[in-house]
Amino acid sequence: MRKSIQFLLVACLVTALGCKQKGEATTETAKENAKTQGTGQSGVKDETSAPNIVQVASGSKDHTTLVAAVKAAGLVDALSNTGPFTVFAPTNAAFAKLPAGTVEGLLKPEKKEDLSNILGYHTYVGVLKTEYMQDGQEYDMVYGGKVKITKKGGKTYVNGSEIVASIPTSNGIIHVIGDVLLPK
Repeated sequence: MRKSIQFLLVACLVTALGCKQKGEATTETAKENAKTQGTGQSGVKDETSAPNIVQVASGSKDHTTLVAAVKAAGLVDALSNTGPFTVFAPTNAAFAKLPAGTVEGLLKPEKKEDLSNILGYHTYVGVLKTEYMQDGQEYDMVYGGKVKITKKGGKTYVNGSEIVASIPTSNGIIHVIGDVLLPK
């Protein structure tokens, strides 16, 4: 009986040590994967799901300035999360309408908070489809300001900027606009 108990104790000890070493190896592997894949939701690689807002914008040649701004503001993970979000996405041409040096200035690290506020003024938590927007409606944006919807001749405008395209994503919708919305 005593030998049976000793055998069981040794077997348990060997099993426990084996599990601990395997767990440590798994933890190290997970840490290494996190380093190579990025941290946060933006680091998740999924070839079968529909692309999220950041992935769609990153694939658009007309939104390279917006994507650079999202990266500079540190908002890639936030806009890659589940959402849902509505993003009013200014084109590169919209950013080019701003006074010279504005975009470059906002992309500087010391302007990160200002840039985040401007981008937050382009983002709504929830999905706003144009067919459900009504003339005169106002929506509270992430930044805290409101945008106003106008309907004219079958077209939809946000703060006077026409929504020229709407692109559904896995975590919301992108409305392409021709102006940068500035908080008032």
